[in-house]
Amino acid sequence: MKVWWKESVIYQIYPRSFCDSNDDGIGDIQGIISKLDYLKDLGIDIIWLSPVYQSPNVDNGYDISDYQAISKDFGTMDDFEMLLKEAHNRNIKIVMDLVVNHTSDEHQWFIESHQTQDNPYRDYYIWKEGKNGKEPNNWASVFSGSAWQYDETTDMYYLHLYSSKQPDLNWENEILREEIYKMMRWWLDKGIDGFRMDVINKISKVQTFEDVLPQSQQYMRPSKYVSNGPRIHEFLKEMNQKALSSYDVMTVGEITACSIEQAKQYTGDYENELNMLFQFEHMDVDLGEYGKWTPIPLNLVQLKKVLTKWQYGLADYGWNSLFWDNHDQPRAVSRFGNTEKYWADSAKMLATALHFLKGTPYIYQGEELGMTNYPFQSLDDCQDVEVFNAYKELVQEKKVLTHEQMMKGICANSRDNARTPMQWNNEENAGFTQGTPWMKINPNYKTINAKSQINNQDSIYSYFKKLIELRHQMPIIVYGKYTLLEEEHPDLYIYTREYQDKKLLIITNFSENEYDYALHEYSDGKLLISNHHIDIQKTIHIAPYGAYVIQK
Repeated sequence: MKVWWKESVIYQIYPRSFCDSNDDGIGDIQGIISKLDYLKDLGIDIIWLSPVYQSPNVDNGYDISDYQAISKDFGTMDDFEMLLKEAHNRNIKIVMDLVVNHTSDEHQWFIESHQTQDNPYRDYYIWKEGKNGKEPNNWASVFSGSAWQYDETTDMYYLHLYSSKQPDLNWENEILREEIYKMMRWWLDKGIDGFRMDVINKISKVQTFEDVLPQSQQYMRPSKYVSNGPRIHEFLKEMNQKALSSYDVMTVGEITACSIEQAKQYTGDYENELNMLFQFEHMDVDLGEYGKWTPIPLNLVQLKKVLTKWQYGLADYGWNSLFWDNHDQPRAVSRFGNTEKYWADSAKMLATALHFLKGTPYIYQGEELGMTNYPFQSLDDCQDVEVFNAYKELVQEKKVLTHEQMMKGICANSRDNARTPMQWNNEENAGFTQGTPWMKINPNYKTINAKSQINNQDSIYSYFKKLIELRHQMPIIVYGKYTLLEEEHPDLYIYTREYQDKKLLIITNFSENEYDYALHEYSDGKLLISNHHIDIQKTIHIAPYGAYVIQK
Protein backbone atom coordinates (compact mmCIF):
# COMPACT_ATOMS: atom_id res chain seq x y z
CA MET A 1 0.00 0.00 0.00
CA LYS A 2 1.50 3.35 -1.06
CA VAL A 3 1.10 6.17 1.48
CA TRP A 4 2.89 9.46 2.18
CA TRP A 5 4.46 8.47 5.48
CA LYS A 6 6.25 5.52 3.88
CA GLU A 7 7.84 7.87 1.35
CA SER A 8 8.87 10.50 3.92
CA VAL A 9 12.08 11.21 5.79
CA ILE A 10 11.59 12.21 9.43
CA TYR A 11 13.82 14.53 11.45
CA GLN A 12 13.70 14.37 15.23
CA ILE A 13 14.11 17.61 17.16
CA TYR A 14 15.00 17.60 20.84
CA PRO A 15 13.79 21.14 21.55
CA ARG A 16 15.91 21.84 24.63
CA SER A 17 19.09 21.31 22.62
CA PHE A 18 18.18 22.51 19.12
CA CYS A 19 18.31 26.32 19.00
CA ASP A 20 17.87 29.00 21.66
CA SER A 21 16.19 32.21 20.49
CA ASN A 22 16.09 34.19 23.76
CA ASP A 23 19.56 33.39 25.16
CA ASP A 24 18.39 31.71 28.37
CA GLY A 25 20.53 28.69 27.46
CA ILE A 26 17.55 26.46 26.61
CA GLY A 27 16.41 25.68 23.08
CA ASP A 28 12.87 26.80 22.29
CA ILE A 29 10.11 26.87 19.70
CA GLN A 30 11.14 30.21 18.16
CA GLY A 31 14.59 28.71 17.78
CA ILE A 32 13.11 25.82 15.82
CA ILE A 33 11.15 28.25 13.62
CA SER A 34 14.40 30.09 12.83
CA LYS A 35 15.91 26.85 11.48
CA LEU A 36 12.99 25.63 9.35
CA ASP A 37 14.69 26.80 6.15
CA TYR A 38 17.75 24.73 7.11
CA LEU A 39 15.49 21.65 7.41
CA LYS A 40 13.66 22.52 4.20
CA ASP A 41 17.00 22.70 2.40
CA LEU A 42 18.05 19.36 3.86
CA GLY A 43 14.89 17.95 2.31
CA ILE A 44 13.10 16.32 5.22
CA ASP A 45 9.32 15.87 5.16
CA ILE A 46 8.31 15.51 8.80
CA ILE A 47 9.55 16.86 12.14
CA TRP A 48 9.10 14.62 15.15
CA LEU A 49 9.07 17.04 18.05
CA SER A 50 10.15 15.63 21.41
CA PRO A 51 7.85 16.84 24.22
CA VAL A 52 7.22 20.57 24.48
CA TYR A 53 4.40 20.24 27.03
CA GLN A 54 4.40 21.75 30.50
CA SER A 55 6.68 19.64 32.67
CA PRO A 56 8.90 19.81 35.76
CA ASN A 57 11.57 18.17 33.54
CA VAL A 58 12.65 15.35 35.83
CA ASP A 59 12.94 13.25 32.67
CA ASN A 60 13.44 16.12 30.22
CA GLY A 61 9.81 16.61 29.28
CA TYR A 62 8.71 12.97 29.32
CA ASP A 63 7.06 13.77 32.67
CA ILE A 64 4.09 15.86 31.59
CA SER A 65 2.14 18.00 34.06
CA ASP A 66 -0.29 19.50 31.51
CA TYR A 67 -0.91 17.92 28.09
CA GLN A 68 -2.56 21.07 26.72
CA ALA A 69 0.01 23.68 27.73
CA ILE A 70 3.46 24.51 26.37
CA SER A 71 6.45 24.51 28.73
CA LYS A 72 7.53 28.06 29.59
CA ASP A 73 11.09 26.93 28.77
CA PHE A 74 10.01 26.52 25.15
CA GLY A 75 7.55 29.37 24.67
CA THR A 76 3.79 29.70 24.40
CA MET A 77 0.92 28.07 22.57
CA ASP A 78 1.05 31.01 20.14
CA ASP A 79 4.67 30.07 19.41
CA PHE A 80 3.64 26.48 18.80
CA GLU A 81 0.84 27.52 16.44
CA MET A 82 3.32 29.71 14.55
CA LEU A 83 5.69 26.72 14.26
CA LEU A 84 2.87 24.60 12.86
CA LYS A 85 1.93 27.28 10.34
CA GLU A 86 5.52 28.02 9.26
CA ALA A 87 6.35 24.32 8.92
CA HIS A 88 3.22 23.66 6.87
CA ASN A 89 4.07 26.65 4.65
CA ARG A 90 7.25 24.76 3.79
CA ASN A 91 5.43 21.44 3.29
CA ILE A 92 6.93 20.06 6.49
CA LYS A 93 4.62 18.12 8.77
CA ILE A 94 4.78 18.13 12.58
CA VAL A 95 4.43 14.95 14.65
CA MET A 96 4.07 15.40 18.42
CA ASP A 97 5.43 13.13 21.12
CA LEU A 98 2.54 11.45 22.97
CA VAL A 99 3.44 10.29 26.49
CA VAL A 100 0.42 8.48 27.95
CA ASN A 101 1.88 5.52 29.83
CA HIS A 102 2.58 7.94 32.68
CA THR A 103 2.32 11.58 33.68
CA SER A 104 4.29 13.79 36.03
CA ASP A 105 3.36 13.53 39.70
CA GLU A 106 2.65 17.26 39.33
CA HIS A 107 -0.18 16.61 36.86
CA GLN A 108 -3.53 17.70 38.29
CA TRP A 109 -4.87 14.15 37.88
CA PHE A 110 -2.20 12.78 40.21
CA ILE A 111 -2.47 15.66 42.67
CA GLU A 112 -6.13 14.68 43.03
CA SER A 113 -5.47 10.94 42.89
CA HIS A 114 -3.31 10.79 45.98
CA GLN A 115 -5.54 12.97 48.19
CA THR A 116 -7.89 10.20 49.37
CA GLN A 117 -8.67 6.62 48.41
CA ASP A 118 -12.17 7.59 47.25
CA ASN A 119 -11.11 10.60 45.16
CA PRO A 120 -12.73 10.56 41.67
CA TYR A 121 -9.23 10.56 40.13
CA ARG A 122 -7.90 7.75 42.34
CA ASP A 123 -8.22 5.11 39.63
CA TYR A 124 -6.47 7.23 37.02
CA TYR A 125 -3.28 5.68 38.47
CA ILE A 126 -2.26 2.25 39.76
CA TRP A 127 -2.42 2.05 43.56
CA LYS A 128 -1.71 -1.05 45.66
CA GLU A 129 -1.31 -1.86 49.34
CA GLY A 130 2.11 -2.93 50.57
CA LYS A 131 2.99 -6.52 51.48
CA ASN A 132 4.61 -7.24 54.86
CA GLY A 133 5.66 -3.64 55.22
CA LYS A 134 7.29 -3.59 51.79
CA GLU A 135 6.37 -2.87 48.16
CA PRO A 136 3.39 -4.70 46.59
CA ASN A 137 5.77 -6.81 44.45
CA ASN A 138 9.40 -7.00 43.33
CA TRP A 139 9.04 -5.08 40.08
CA ALA A 140 12.00 -2.89 39.15
CA SER A 141 11.90 0.56 37.60
CA VAL A 142 13.66 1.07 34.28
CA PHE A 143 15.59 3.80 36.10
CA SER A 144 16.76 1.37 38.86
CA GLY A 145 15.27 0.53 42.26
CA SER A 146 11.67 -0.42 42.95
CA ALA A 147 8.85 0.43 40.54
CA TRP A 148 6.68 1.33 43.55
CA GLN A 149 6.65 4.54 45.55
CA TYR A 150 5.12 4.73 49.01
CA ASP A 151 2.65 7.59 49.52
CA GLU A 152 2.09 8.55 53.13
CA THR A 153 -1.13 10.44 52.48
CA THR A 154 -3.16 7.29 51.81
CA ASP A 155 -0.70 4.67 53.14
CA MET A 156 -0.45 2.96 49.73
CA TYR A 157 2.03 2.55 46.88
CA TYR A 158 1.73 3.78 43.30
CA LEU A 159 3.40 2.17 40.27
CA HIS A 160 6.09 4.02 38.31
CA LEU A 161 7.91 2.03 35.64
CA TYR A 162 10.26 5.02 35.22
CA SER A 163 11.10 7.77 37.73
CA SER A 164 9.12 7.97 40.97
CA LYS A 165 8.06 11.38 39.61
CA GLN A 166 6.38 9.57 36.66
CA PRO A 167 3.40 7.61 38.03
CA ASP A 168 1.88 5.13 35.57
CA LEU A 169 -1.63 5.76 34.31
CA ASN A 170 -4.30 3.09 34.79
CA TRP A 171 -5.53 2.28 31.30
CA GLU A 172 -8.09 -0.15 32.73
CA ASN A 173 -10.07 2.97 33.63
CA GLU A 174 -12.40 3.82 30.74
CA ILE A 175 -12.91 7.42 31.93
CA LEU A 176 -9.14 8.01 31.82
CA ARG A 177 -8.93 6.60 28.31
CA GLU A 178 -11.68 8.95 27.13
CA GLU A 179 -9.77 11.89 28.64
CA ILE A 180 -6.67 10.89 26.67
CA TYR A 181 -8.54 10.50 23.37
CA LYS A 182 -10.19 13.89 23.92
CA MET A 183 -6.75 15.45 24.46
CA MET A 184 -5.41 13.79 21.30
CA ARG A 185 -8.33 15.12 19.23
CA TRP A 186 -7.64 18.61 20.63
CA TRP A 187 -4.11 18.50 19.19
CA LEU A 188 -5.22 16.92 15.92
CA ASP A 189 -7.83 19.64 15.49
CA LYS A 190 -4.99 22.19 15.81
CA GLY A 191 -3.57 20.63 12.67
CA ILE A 192 -0.69 18.46 13.88
CA ASP A 193 0.16 15.55 11.59
CA GLY A 194 0.41 12.65 14.00
CA PHE A 195 2.00 11.21 17.11
CA ARG A 196 5.13 9.37 18.13
CA MET A 197 3.87 7.32 21.08
CA ASP A 198 6.28 6.91 23.98
CA VAL A 199 6.55 3.35 25.44
CA ILE A 200 3.03 2.79 24.17
CA ASN A 201 3.14 -1.01 24.49
CA LYS A 202 3.36 -0.65 28.28
CA ILE A 203 -0.09 0.86 28.77
CA SER A 204 -1.66 -2.58 29.36
CA LYS A 205 -0.39 -4.41 32.45
CA VAL A 206 -1.11 -7.97 33.62
CA GLN A 207 -3.59 -7.28 36.41
CA THR A 208 -2.39 -9.94 38.85
CA PHE A 209 0.66 -7.81 39.76
CA GLU A 210 2.58 -10.91 40.82
CA ASP A 211 6.29 -11.12 41.63
CA VAL A 212 8.80 -11.74 38.86
CA LEU A 213 10.37 -15.18 39.28
CA PRO A 214 12.97 -16.39 40.01
CA GLN A 215 13.69 -13.80 42.68
CA SER A 216 17.42 -13.68 42.05
CA GLN A 217 17.71 -10.08 43.22
CA GLN A 218 15.69 -7.57 45.20
CA TYR A 219 14.03 -5.92 42.21
CA MET A 220 13.38 -7.57 38.85
CA ARG A 221 12.46 -6.10 35.46
CA PRO A 222 8.76 -6.96 34.93
CA SER A 223 8.80 -6.91 31.11
CA LYS A 224 6.48 -9.88 30.62
CA TYR A 225 3.87 -8.26 32.87
CA VAL A 226 4.01 -4.73 31.45
CA SER A 227 5.08 -5.03 27.78
CA ASN A 228 2.57 -6.04 25.07
CA GLY A 229 -0.01 -6.71 27.78
CA PRO A 230 -3.36 -8.52 27.52
CA ARG A 231 -5.44 -5.51 26.39
CA ILE A 232 -2.83 -3.59 24.37
CA HIS A 233 -4.37 -4.23 20.96
CA GLU A 234 -7.84 -3.50 22.27
CA PHE A 235 -6.64 -0.15 23.65
CA LEU A 236 -4.83 0.82 20.45
CA LYS A 237 -7.77 -0.11 18.23
CA GLU A 238 -10.01 1.97 20.49
CA MET A 239 -7.54 4.88 20.33
CA ASN A 240 -7.45 4.61 16.56
CA GLN A 241 -11.22 4.57 16.28
CA LYS A 242 -11.92 7.35 18.79
CA ALA A 243 -8.99 9.69 18.19
CA LEU A 244 -7.07 8.96 14.99
CA SER A 245 -9.33 7.52 12.29
CA SER A 246 -10.92 10.86 11.32
CA TYR A 247 -7.54 12.40 10.42
CA ASP A 248 -4.91 11.68 7.75
CA VAL A 249 -2.01 11.43 10.19
CA MET A 250 1.05 9.31 10.94
CA THR A 251 1.58 7.24 14.07
CA VAL A 252 4.71 5.51 15.29
CA GLY A 253 4.86 3.54 18.50
CA GLU A 254 7.89 2.99 20.71
CA ILE A 255 7.55 -0.76 21.27
CA THR A 256 10.03 -2.54 23.53
CA ALA A 257 10.45 -6.33 23.80
CA CYS A 258 8.53 -6.97 20.59
CA SER A 259 8.39 -9.98 18.26
CA ILE A 260 7.79 -9.92 14.51
CA GLU A 261 4.30 -11.35 14.97
CA GLN A 262 3.46 -8.69 17.54
CA ALA A 263 4.86 -6.01 15.22
CA LYS A 264 2.53 -7.20 12.47
CA GLN A 265 -0.40 -6.83 14.87
CA TYR A 266 0.68 -3.29 15.76
CA THR A 267 1.42 -2.05 12.22
CA GLY A 268 -0.44 -4.28 9.74
CA ASP A 269 -2.38 -2.43 7.04
CA TYR A 270 -5.73 -3.73 8.25
CA GLU A 271 -5.15 -3.82 12.03
CA ASN A 272 -6.15 -0.16 12.56
CA GLU A 273 -3.58 0.42 15.29
CA LEU A 274 -0.25 2.09 14.37
CA ASN A 275 1.46 2.93 11.07
CA MET A 276 4.94 1.86 12.16
CA LEU A 277 6.97 1.12 15.24
CA PHE A 278 10.36 1.59 16.82
CA GLN A 279 11.80 -1.71 18.00
CA PHE A 280 15.23 -1.81 19.63
CA GLU A 281 16.65 -5.24 18.95
CA HIS A 282 19.44 -3.83 16.77
CA MET A 283 20.27 -1.38 19.57
CA ASP A 284 21.04 -4.27 21.95
CA VAL A 285 23.75 -6.06 19.95
CA ASP A 286 26.66 -4.29 21.66
CA LEU A 287 25.37 -4.35 25.24
CA GLY A 288 27.28 -6.34 27.84
CA GLU A 289 26.67 -7.87 31.28
CA TYR A 290 25.21 -4.67 32.76
CA GLY A 291 23.54 -3.51 29.58
CA LYS A 292 24.51 -0.17 28.11
CA TRP A 293 26.94 0.55 30.96
CA THR A 294 29.23 -2.33 29.91
CA PRO A 295 29.39 -2.13 26.10
CA ILE A 296 31.05 -4.87 24.06
CA PRO A 297 32.54 -4.60 20.53
CA LEU A 298 30.03 -4.65 17.69
CA ASN A 299 29.45 -8.06 16.11
CA LEU A 300 28.38 -7.08 12.60
CA VAL A 301 27.11 -10.58 11.74
CA GLN A 302 24.71 -10.30 14.67
CA LEU A 303 23.66 -6.75 13.69
CA LYS A 304 22.97 -7.89 10.11
CA LYS A 305 20.99 -10.84 11.42
CA VAL A 306 18.73 -8.58 13.49
CA LEU A 307 18.22 -5.94 10.76
CA THR A 308 17.50 -8.66 8.20
CA LYS A 309 15.06 -10.42 10.50
CA TRP A 310 12.99 -7.23 10.63
CA GLN A 311 13.38 -6.51 6.91
CA TYR A 312 12.10 -9.98 6.02
CA GLY A 313 9.55 -10.09 8.84
CA LEU A 314 7.74 -6.90 7.84
CA ALA A 315 8.40 -7.21 4.10
CA ASP A 316 4.75 -7.66 3.13
CA TYR A 317 2.74 -6.73 6.23
CA GLY A 318 3.57 -3.96 8.67
CA TRP A 319 6.22 -1.28 8.38
CA ASN A 320 9.69 -0.60 9.82
CA SER A 321 11.10 2.59 11.30
CA LEU A 322 14.77 2.97 10.40
CA PHE A 323 17.09 4.63 12.91
CA TRP A 324 20.55 4.58 14.42
CA ASP A 325 20.18 7.70 16.59
CA ASN A 326 17.54 9.26 18.80
CA HIS A 327 17.32 11.12 22.11
CA ASP A 328 17.73 7.84 24.05
CA GLN A 329 20.75 6.51 22.13
CA PRO A 330 24.40 7.54 21.93
CA ARG A 331 25.70 9.03 18.70
CA ALA A 332 25.83 6.32 16.04
CA VAL A 333 29.07 7.52 14.45
CA SER A 334 30.81 7.12 17.82
CA ARG A 335 29.09 3.80 18.49
CA PHE A 336 29.36 1.97 15.17
CA GLY A 337 31.84 4.11 13.26
CA ASN A 338 35.39 5.35 13.74
CA THR A 339 35.62 8.98 14.81
CA GLU A 340 39.42 8.96 15.16
CA LYS A 341 40.51 8.18 11.59
CA TYR A 342 37.36 7.82 9.48
CA TRP A 343 34.83 10.19 11.01
CA ALA A 344 33.20 11.51 7.80
CA ASP A 345 33.44 8.21 5.93
CA SER A 346 31.88 6.23 8.75
CA ALA A 347 29.05 8.77 9.21
CA LYS A 348 28.24 8.53 5.48
CA MET A 349 28.59 4.75 5.52
CA LEU A 350 26.14 4.37 8.40
CA ALA A 351 23.68 6.69 6.68
CA THR A 352 23.93 4.63 3.48
CA ALA A 353 23.41 1.32 5.26
CA LEU A 354 20.28 2.67 6.95
CA HIS A 355 18.59 4.83 4.32
CA PHE A 356 18.48 2.13 1.65
CA LEU A 357 16.64 -0.31 3.90
CA LYS A 358 12.89 -0.77 3.54
CA GLY A 359 11.05 1.44 6.00
CA THR A 360 10.80 5.11 6.96
CA PRO A 361 14.17 6.65 7.94
CA TYR A 362 14.64 8.93 10.93
CA ILE A 363 17.43 11.48 11.28
CA TYR A 364 18.20 12.72 14.78
CA GLN A 365 19.32 16.34 15.04
CA GLY A 366 23.05 16.60 14.35
CA GLU A 367 23.26 13.14 12.81
CA GLU A 368 23.33 14.86 9.41
CA LEU A 369 26.49 16.65 10.58
CA GLY A 370 28.21 13.61 12.08
CA MET A 371 27.89 14.90 15.66
CA THR A 372 29.74 12.63 18.08
CA ASN A 373 29.53 11.45 21.68
CA TYR A 374 30.58 13.91 24.39
CA PRO A 375 33.88 13.30 26.23
CA PHE A 376 32.41 13.08 29.74
CA GLN A 377 35.04 13.62 32.44
CA SER A 378 32.85 13.30 35.52
CA LEU A 379 29.26 12.91 36.70
CA ASP A 380 29.13 16.70 36.93
CA ASP A 381 28.98 16.77 33.12
CA CYS A 382 25.81 14.62 33.11
CA GLN A 383 22.16 15.61 33.28
CA ASP A 384 20.20 12.39 32.79
CA VAL A 385 18.23 10.85 35.68
CA GLU A 386 19.00 7.41 34.23
CA VAL A 387 22.76 7.98 34.62
CA PHE A 388 22.52 9.03 38.27
CA ASN A 389 20.21 6.16 39.24
CA ALA A 390 22.37 3.58 37.45
CA TYR A 391 25.55 4.97 39.04
CA LYS A 392 23.96 4.77 42.48
CA GLU A 393 22.83 1.18 41.91
CA LEU A 394 25.85 -0.32 40.13
CA VAL A 395 28.74 1.62 41.67
CA GLN A 396 27.63 2.75 45.12
CA GLU A 397 25.17 0.07 46.23
CA LYS A 398 25.95 -3.20 44.44
CA LYS A 399 29.60 -2.28 43.78
CA VAL A 400 29.64 -4.41 40.61
CA LEU A 401 31.30 -1.63 38.59
CA THR A 402 34.09 0.76 39.51
CA HIS A 403 33.77 4.50 38.97
CA GLU A 404 36.16 4.21 36.02
CA GLN A 405 34.15 1.38 34.42
CA MET A 406 30.91 3.30 34.85
CA MET A 407 32.38 6.48 33.35
CA LYS A 408 33.53 4.43 30.36
CA GLY A 409 29.95 3.17 29.94
CA ILE A 410 28.55 6.69 30.31
CA CYS A 411 30.93 8.00 27.64
CA ALA A 412 29.93 5.17 25.29
CA ASN A 413 26.20 4.87 25.80
CA SER A 414 24.53 7.43 28.04
CA ARG A 415 21.51 9.27 26.69
CA ASP A 416 23.24 12.59 27.44
CA ASN A 417 25.47 11.96 24.40
CA ALA A 418 22.48 12.75 22.17
CA ARG A 419 21.36 15.74 24.20
CA THR A 420 24.32 18.08 23.92
CA PRO A 421 23.34 21.26 22.05
CA MET A 422 23.18 21.35 18.27
CA GLN A 423 26.38 22.59 16.65
CA TRP A 424 25.39 25.37 14.24
CA ASN A 425 28.71 27.19 13.73
CA ASN A 426 32.23 27.62 15.15
CA GLU A 427 31.37 30.70 17.19
CA GLU A 428 30.85 30.80 20.96
CA ASN A 429 28.53 28.03 22.22
CA ALA A 430 28.38 26.65 18.66
CA GLY A 431 25.75 29.23 17.71
CA PHE A 432 23.22 27.44 19.93
CA THR A 433 22.86 30.29 22.43
CA GLN A 434 24.45 33.54 23.53
CA GLY A 435 23.59 32.62 27.12
CA THR A 436 24.92 29.79 29.27
CA PRO A 437 23.86 26.51 27.63
CA TRP A 438 21.76 24.19 29.82
CA MET A 439 24.21 21.40 29.00
CA LYS A 440 27.84 21.54 27.97
CA ILE A 441 28.53 21.75 24.26
CA ASN A 442 30.78 19.17 22.66
CA PRO A 443 34.24 20.79 22.40
CA ASN A 444 34.60 19.57 18.80
CA TYR A 445 32.01 22.12 17.57
CA LYS A 446 34.77 24.23 16.04
CA THR A 447 35.26 21.57 13.36
CA ILE A 448 31.86 19.78 13.41
CA ASN A 449 29.10 22.29 12.71
CA ALA A 450 26.38 23.08 10.20
CA LYS A 451 27.92 26.27 8.79
CA SER A 452 31.06 24.44 7.67
CA GLN A 453 29.05 21.74 5.89
CA ILE A 454 26.03 23.36 4.22
CA ASN A 455 27.91 24.62 1.16
CA ASN A 456 30.51 21.85 1.08
CA GLN A 457 29.60 19.26 -1.57
CA ASP A 458 31.74 16.61 0.15
CA SER A 459 30.24 17.12 3.62
CA ILE A 460 28.15 14.70 5.63
CA TYR A 461 25.25 17.19 5.40
CA SER A 462 25.43 17.19 1.59
CA TYR A 463 25.55 13.40 1.60
CA PHE A 464 22.37 13.20 3.70
CA LYS A 465 20.74 15.72 1.38
CA LYS A 466 21.49 13.49 -1.59
CA LEU A 467 20.20 10.39 0.23
CA ILE A 468 16.90 12.19 0.85
CA GLU A 469 16.66 13.35 -2.78
CA LEU A 470 17.18 9.79 -4.00
CA ARG A 471 14.42 8.46 -1.74
CA HIS A 472 12.03 11.08 -3.09
CA GLN A 473 12.94 10.21 -6.68
CA MET A 474 13.15 6.42 -6.57
CA PRO A 475 10.24 4.21 -5.47
CA ILE A 476 12.63 1.23 -5.30
CA ILE A 477 14.20 2.71 -2.13
CA VAL A 478 10.80 2.87 -0.44
CA TYR A 479 9.04 -0.21 -1.79
CA GLY A 480 11.73 -2.52 -3.17
CA LYS A 481 12.33 -6.07 -1.97
CA TYR A 482 15.31 -6.52 0.38
CA THR A 483 17.79 -9.42 0.10
CA LEU A 484 20.86 -9.90 2.31
CA LEU A 485 24.15 -11.01 0.70
CA GLU A 486 27.39 -12.14 2.39
CA GLU A 487 25.50 -13.08 5.54
CA GLU A 488 28.56 -14.28 7.49
CA HIS A 489 31.04 -11.61 6.41
CA PRO A 490 32.48 -10.04 9.60
CA ASP A 491 32.95 -6.51 8.18
CA LEU A 492 30.76 -6.00 5.11
CA TYR A 493 27.00 -5.37 5.11
CA ILE A 494 25.82 -5.96 1.56
CA TYR A 495 22.22 -6.20 0.38
CA THR A 496 20.08 -5.67 -2.69
CA ARG A 497 16.78 -3.94 -3.34
CA GLU A 498 14.53 -4.92 -6.26
CA TYR A 499 11.41 -3.22 -7.59
CA GLN A 500 9.69 -3.77 -10.91
CA ASP A 501 12.58 -3.95 -13.42
CA LYS A 502 15.15 -2.09 -11.30
CA LYS A 503 17.85 -3.32 -8.92
CA LEU A 504 20.19 -1.72 -6.39
CA LEU A 505 23.30 -3.19 -4.77
CA ILE A 506 24.26 -1.60 -1.44
CA ILE A 507 27.80 -2.24 -0.15
CA THR A 508 28.92 -0.91 3.25
CA ASN A 509 32.09 -1.59 5.21
CA PHE A 510 31.89 -1.39 9.02
CA SER A 511 35.67 -1.69 9.48
CA GLU A 512 39.13 -0.33 8.73
CA ASN A 513 39.87 -3.38 6.59
CA GLU A 514 39.95 -3.14 2.79
CA TYR A 515 38.37 -5.65 0.45
CA ASP A 516 38.01 -6.43 -3.25
CA TYR A 517 34.48 -7.43 -4.19
CA ALA A 518 33.25 -9.00 -7.43
CA LEU A 519 30.20 -7.17 -8.77
CA HIS A 520 28.98 -9.94 -11.11
CA GLU A 521 25.71 -8.74 -12.70
CA TYR A 522 26.23 -5.19 -11.37
CA SER A 523 29.57 -4.71 -13.16
CA ASP A 524 27.85 -2.71 -15.91
CA GLY A 525 25.78 -0.68 -13.42
CA LYS A 526 25.81 3.00 -12.48
CA LEU A 527 27.24 4.39 -9.24
CA LEU A 528 24.26 6.09 -7.59
CA ILE A 529 25.97 7.41 -4.45
CA SER A 530 29.19 6.64 -2.57
CA ASN A 531 31.57 8.10 -0.02
CA HIS A 532 34.56 7.27 -2.26
CA HIS A 533 34.58 7.71 -6.00
CA ILE A 534 35.20 4.44 -7.85
CA ASP A 535 34.96 3.24 -11.41
CA ILE A 536 32.48 0.42 -11.81
CA GLN A 537 34.35 -2.62 -13.11
CA LYS A 538 34.06 -6.37 -12.58
CA THR A 539 35.64 -5.97 -9.17
CA ILE A 540 35.62 -2.91 -6.94
CA HIS A 541 38.01 -2.02 -4.14
CA ILE A 542 36.15 -1.32 -0.90
CA ALA A 543 37.85 1.32 1.24
CA PRO A 544 37.75 1.45 5.05
CA TYR A 545 34.23 2.47 6.05
CA GLY A 546 33.38 2.63 2.38
CA ALA A 547 29.79 2.87 1.09
CA TYR A 548 28.67 2.28 -2.50
CA VAL A 549 25.23 2.01 -4.08
CA ILE A 550 25.13 0.64 -7.62
CA GLN A 551 22.04 0.79 -9.80
CA LYS A 552 21.42 -1.84 -12.46
